[in-house]
Amino acid sequence: MNVSVELTFSPLQDSYEPEIIRFIKAMRDSGLTVLENPLSTQVYGEYDAVMQVLAREMKQSLGAVNQGVFLLKMVRGDRSGYAPHF
Repeated sequence: MNVSVELTFSPLQDSYEPEIIRFIKAMRDSGLTVLENPLSTQVYGEYDAVMQVLAREMKQSLGAVNQGVFLLKMVRGDRSGYAPHF
């Protein structure tokens, strides 16, 4: 089963950019389809593969900051090719 995940990572500290950059680079290097915009990162792929990468990288990111928040939305199916029809 394929899934589409939109996520935002918000470290609650002043020096937040290095860990966000590390997380995004890890997502890019994961072999999953990754799209980015200024507000979030979208990850697309097979459920087990996506969850394995997210679990590993989220754990590392949360361990690297004093406090942080991940916001995730997940939908079944690969929505990476979505184009508005209006």
